[in-house]
Amino acid sequence: MKVLFIGGTGNISTEVSKLCIEKGIDLYLLNRGNKKLSLTEGKEIIADINNQAECYKVLIDHKWDVVVNWIAFTKKDVLNDISLFENKTKQYIFISSASAYEKPPSNPFITESTPLINPYWQYSRDKIGCEELLNKTFSENNFPVTIVRPSLTYDTVIPLPIGGWKDYTIIARMKKGQKVIVHGDGTALWTIMHAKDFAKGFVGLLGNRQAIGESFHITSDEVLSWNQIYESTANAVGKSANIIHIPTDFISKYDSHLQKSLLGDKAHSVIFDNSKIKRYVPDFKATIPYAEGIKKTIDWFEVKQERQIIKQETNDLIDKIISDYEK
Repeated sequence: MKVLFIGGTGNISTEVSKLCIEKGIDLYLLNRGNKKLSLTEGKEIIADINNQAECYKVLIDHKWDVVVNWIAFTKKDVLNDISLFENKTKQYIFISSASAYEKPPSNPFITESTPLINPYWQYSRDKIGCEELLNKTFSENNFPVTIVRPSLTYDTVIPLPIGGWKDYTIIARMKKGQKVIVHGDGTALWTIMHAKDFAKGFVGLLGNRQAIGESFHITSDEVLSWNQIYESTANAVGKSANIIHIPTDFISKYDSHLQKSLLGDKAHSVIFDNSKIKRYVPDFKATIPYAEGIKKTIDWFEVKQERQIIKQETNDLIDKIISDYEK
């Protein structure tokens, strides 16, 4: 099977690329060549996906079993892909987002048929727009789309909303016993998935003809409260989390990104029904509990000092929110 990944070396996609290579898939990765490719068995194609003429030139002699764009965010990106790959691939997989599901949810049990509505986050609305365009192109022109909606998936990021992601700030605070903010009362339920587990479900969709015209979310079945998530993260560095609970609306006044990330996603309890991906990929099962996976992630950060980014402005923001709330 000949597969093209546009991107393919990010937080989620790296583990997918590794599993593809392990399974003997003929994997090509299209990127701008700005960083050294660590996946030595993947074939690199140098081009900027936003430069259609350049991509057309380097891809003209190729046809694909599957094309996956890991870095498509807007209708413009999708239209570019349709132009490049119509009649050139047997399957096109669009990476959407589980944040596209209705917020706040009218039902916390999320299936692929849950409405796609997010008034809080433009990122999510752009993904919804891309899905609508691709489904229309599928129904009218038989463009062979499959839609995948990851939720909060981690490997080389800290999956905490305030002071985490590519920052090490939240971990440094936990190590020092400093207060860390948990939105709301911390009892909202959430699902966090390790990228290795995501890869098992995703690779099972590659070349799966039954998946054409379908959408899937791929998440863990482990459901945790945000209190449990923070406690597990602190325990991974041998500490207890010094949690202060602050209402989401109060936090949101201080930072527009937090407002979008919390109100548009993480402030609401959600429980994902994974029965559809399991029907289409029968051997899929998430096996890495968060308490185990976050230890591996923190170990990855601590291998190299330059990965342990502590942002003073983030610390200052956290301290200000806490100080103002306590007053």
